[in-house]
Amino acid sequence: MRAAVAERPGDASVIHVVERPVPEASEGYLLVSVRAFGLNRAEVVTRKGQSPDVHFPRVLGIECVGEVEQDPSGEYKKGQKIAAMMGGMGRDYDGGDAEYTVLPKKIAIPFESDLGWDQLGAIPEMFQTVYGSLQLALEIKEGETLLIRGGSSSVGMLACQFAKYYGLTVISTTRNPDKEERLRDNGASYTLVDDGQLADGVRDLFPDGVDKVLELVGLATLKDSLQCVRPGGTLCLTGMLSEEWMIRDFSPMGFIPSTVKLTTYISNPDNISREILQNFIDIVRTGQIELNVDRVFRLEDINKAHAYMESNQAVGKIVVLT
Repeated sequence: MRAAVAERPGDASVIHVVERPVPEASEGYLLVSVRAFGLNRAEVVTRKGQSPDVHFPRVLGIECVGEVEQDPSGEYKKGQKIAAMMGGMGRDYDGGDAEYTVLPKKIAIPFESDLGWDQLGAIPEMFQTVYGSLQLALEIKEGETLLIRGGSSSVGMLACQFAKYYGLTVISTTRNPDKEERLRDNGASYTLVDDGQLADGVRDLFPDGVDKVLELVGLATLKDSLQCVRPGGTLCLTGMLSEEWMIRDFSPMGFIPSTVKLTTYISNPDNISREILQNFIDIVRTGQIELNVDRVFRLEDINKAHAYMESNQAVGKIVVLT
């Protein structure tokens, strides 16, 4: 089989597509024939050597979709479609960036769909993050206002459509003015160009502030984003696009506005049941939500896919087919 192996920490050139034996699954695991996987900032961070306790060489990839090739328990038949994400993939053990991978059965979610693999490959981690952030952390409700900071990211694009589907008014941001039209076409009622200071622009639109904020840029903009929230509103810190991990000299009383709630969402596949995933796939199948796949690469072009992600040109999800 072919596998994309990061030989050592470094830039995109450290990943090499090599031939390896097809692994075998032991009890409690599945051998999966990988059909597609989405690319995430998490893989870039790991590839750079910034994920703790990751040993190289490593097959990266925190998500994949494919078909069961072998299940020692006999629960899943060969050919059963599954999605998998997180659970140590691509960090604690070799992940989904290969033609075959062995995964713990507990992180595999079976589904049925006739969507193409390029579409299905965009779903697992992106949907899990959006669902967890909006439904579980922010508890969005029809009629609310939502600011998405980092709106042209894959999660930002899906979050906008997800929020619109549930009846919210969305303000979406981008650092690149050329992407504003794409954000509006994606369903944003308002767009703002992010120069690092958004609070005044948001308050011009909603003087009292917005009900909810999905913070995808990260700690670099968190304090300003908190100033966009109305009293009693909530901000969810989900993304770390800025790749900053600590707030220096953090003083909560001066950082968090009075009565504004601050929460986080950390990816957890346990939050997505078979029924929740299937329902979302069915919504996508009917065209009520579009996945916004920006570009599709082949496994042999994984280096180009990583370089493209780091160029920040993408508006939506990057998918790799095996």
